[in-house]
Amino acid sequence: MSTNALIAIDAMGGDEGLSVMLAGVAKARHRFETLRFLLVGDEPAIRAGLKDHPILDGSIEIIHAPDMVTASEKPSQAIRRAKTTSMGIAIDLVKQGRAGVAVSSGNTGALMTMAKIALRTLPGIDRPALAALLPTLGKNDVVMLDLGANTECDARNLVQFAVMGAAYARTTFDLAAPRVALLNIGTEDLKGTDSIRDAAAMLKKATHLPLVFAGFVEGNRLSQGDLDVIVCDGFTGNIALKTAEGTAKFVGDLLKRAFRSSFRSKVGFLISRPATQLLRDHLDPNNHNGGVFLGLNGLVVKSHGGANAIGVAHAIEVAAKMVRDDLTRRISDDLRHFEDQAA
Repeated sequence: MSTNALIAIDAMGGDEGLSVMLAGVAKARHRFETLRFLLVGDEPAIRAGLKDHPILDGSIEIIHAPDMVTASEKPSQAIRRAKTTSMGIAIDLVKQGRAGVAVSSGNTGALMTMAKIALRTLPGIDRPALAALLPTLGKNDVVMLDLGANTECDARNLVQFAVMGAAYARTTFDLAAPRVALLNIGTEDLKGTDSIRDAAAMLKKATHLPLVFAGFVEGNRLSQGDLDVIVCDGFTGNIALKTAEGTAKFVGDLLKRAFRSSFRSKVGFLISRPATQLLRDHLDPNNHNGGVFLGLNGLVVKSHGGANAIGVAHAIEVAAKMVRDDLTRRISDDLRHFEDQAA
């Protein structure tokens, strides 16, 4: 992957602190030598931390920010301090055009609110959505949105999410027409709320869009790998995401307990270790880290607050791909085509 865009990093965000953020940036730089960064945060602390990462020499610029947004801070409070916090300044660098994308592991609510106010939504977008990649049994992950930005959505919102999610899947998976489905309590046409059924009717008519509408999908098929995009409101999506993460952790913990239960089990673990490691890697949230705020007039990536260095590096990789593929323009073009057809 090659991109010369600057990536603004909220170096002070996240549960794990500055050291993990810098380690993640260094890992990303090691994988992709053309990446360059604007590190936003406490300058003395950043300079001290950079001594452990000589690979970043010549590829970073430090932007001092005297404050940071805390994990418990309300969005309304964070907005008032946007000009002095590492999160607010990172987003503003995107607004100014100095950075192509901002990456933060900080407070999700504050990040979404700040980004929406600073960057505004694209023409034709009523609300931005939070999208992420979930692991599947198929060749690719699946794009799922909204994952918490909008707890209540009407049919128009869901259709816009479908268009944005399809644009993201096209660039991420190199697809001509991603398969898109609406998350529902059944696959029959009469199932679900009015908003879901109305959105389905609108998507069925949108044959000009570069996507294939696959109807409804139930929660037990999220990871089958036969879809590229799954669309839902933020309330449902957030619960589904947390349930999936909890299930993955449960399976991992259950395997640990089983393999430690007896001497024979421990021997079995040694024999099956390569397979169990593949399973662990596939289910590890760090290997799928990087939620994307779609629909804004600028690019922002949300890294999981508890992500390790591998997770931070993955979020940066997601951000770099978005800049390289000009995702904002693609979404804008698709929405314009949809609006023209609907008029």
